[in-house]
Amino acid sequence: MQKSLVILFLVITSASFSQTINETYPVDSASVEHAGVPKGEVLKFTFENSKIFPGTWREYWIYIPHQYRADKPACVYVNQDGIQWKAPTVFDNLINSKEMPVTIGVFVNPGIVKAGDTSKALNRYNRSFEYDGLGDAYARFILEEILPEVEKQKASDGRAIKLSKSGNDRAIGGSSSGAVCAFTAAWERPSEFSRVFSAIGTYVGLRGADRYPTLIRKYEPKPLRVFLQDGTNDLNIYAGDWWKVNETMERAFTFSGYELQHAWGEGGHNGRHGTAIFPDVMRFLWKDWPKSISVGKSKNQFVSDILLPASGWQLVGQGYGFTEGTAANASGEVFYHDIPNSKSYKVDVNGKASTLPVYSKKASGTSIGPDGKRYVVAGETKQIVSYDAAGKESVIANGLIGNDLVVSNNGNMYVTSPDGIEKPGKLYLIKQGGKNIEVDAGLRYPNGLALSPDQTQLYVTESATRWVYVYQVQADGSLKNKQRYGWLHETDIEGNAWGDGIKCDRDGRIYIATRLGIQVLDQTGRVNAIIPVPSGQASNLCFGGRDFDTMYVACGDKVYSRKLKVKGVNSFDKPVKPTAPRL
Repeated sequence: MQKSLVILFLVITSASFSQTINETYPVDSASVEHAGVPKGEVLKFTFENSKIFPGTWREYWIYIPHQYRADKPACVYVNQDGIQWKAPTVFDNLINSKEMPVTIGVFVNPGIVKAGDTSKALNRYNRSFEYDGLGDAYARFILEEILPEVEKQKASDGRAIKLSKSGNDRAIGGSSSGAVCAFTAAWERPSEFSRVFSAIGTYVGLRGADRYPTLIRKYEPKPLRVFLQDGTNDLNIYAGDWWKVNETMERAFTFSGYELQHAWGEGGHNGRHGTAIFPDVMRFLWKDWPKSISVGKSKNQFVSDILLPASGWQLVGQGYGFTEGTAANASGEVFYHDIPNSKSYKVDVNGKASTLPVYSKKASGTSIGPDGKRYVVAGETKQIVSYDAAGKESVIANGLIGNDLVVSNNGNMYVTSPDGIEKPGKLYLIKQGGKNIEVDAGLRYPNGLALSPDQTQLYVTESATRWVYVYQVQADGSLKNKQRYGWLHETDIEGNAWGDGIKCDRDGRIYIATRLGIQVLDQTGRVNAIIPVPSGQASNLCFGGRDFDTMYVACGDKVYSRKLKVKGVNSFDKPVKPTAPRL
């Protein structure tokens, strides 16, 4: 009874979106069974022990090709909504003709939460929640739960199932919301899934997928190969226009330099066109395998101006509790803190990290003053302290529950003081002499702060929202003309961007550590580029190295560095007028 309900749900979903259109397509020979072609087998299983989607029950199928041998891990293709596209037959033929590698297919249905009594209550259908939502939940579900479960099974002849762990050996696909789901998994985990088939993709306003065309243009390109399919008679309903958004996706991918192929037709919201082209989809996604998929060149001018093509992230240090408070001195040496372990570290101009004496006192924010001293927010003692080159400590201010700080060229210091997520936080000015002057209040978790290159503007991140505020700095250090300035992209799960550490380069671009990576704003507060970090959540950043052209980023228990084309500006230096923005 339960199985029939799942099938009925999928049939109803498909039927409700279908259009009355006569669609005929040429039949690819690879979609037809041929005598003499070895056939793989399809095994069916159920899974109901998910911790990521608790309480769900679902069916999944495993296709095991005849050519598979247990002594060599196979490539993987994961499809949503179960078996589609005549995939087992296509795989038989293309593996036999060596147009795709030996590939195990994993075909997964969306989950349902079963009602206690189906005569009185409906099951909860999890398809939209799992498929349409952004974030990494579904990618983790496949990687941490389904694929390990697949490897627990055996072929009917007893062969163990071993799947490749390389993203270059994994493809993922789906139709409609399943297409969004497939793309989201690859977008969130490009090192785990590098090849994507998206048929009649639902990149519309259901659960946030309408944001993808913009994000694709702003992000540093990822190593993905994508095949898009849609038709001019696809849906145009309350959530959006499927055909037009798929065109928009294609233009975004092309703009951003992705390896892309698309098939446009006149069909409706169904699988007929996708089934007809599926052999060519597989030929495209697997072409040149095992050669890795390269990263394309984006037409995004910010990305081109900032990033060196051959330069990626380098690991500086790891194994910390939680890293924060990155800052560089006049020599380009970088300092950061391991907050839980009350330790501080220094990175020399060659990128080598070493431990400093235990100064940090649960320190968070750090800034270098014009006097060369390192100024630190010491959370344990509610103080602002400074350290000279010999490590001698001096107390600058007392009784201040601070988070981050910046010291200007004239010695004025600004400190953020959050008071929980919902309570309004405060912003302080500390002049020479150590008096704490409240200069603003009301921001929801004021966090990172930075001065513009000319030191006439102060930027402050409001972590509990998506906003970056700006203030005009007056001659006496007071602040005026406060406004919401930067609009950050936020995650689908947490509901905020969690803008944290913030720095500027010499041209006036603003770099902010967020949940999505480093979001880069122009001088008018618009996010032009997003640079993802290798792991964890970016909490703080600075420019260091001999020429201040290396970005250092604190990410949870790790610190990374990356060489850039641009150079950072230092608040301890004399103010410089930045480049005028494009309005």
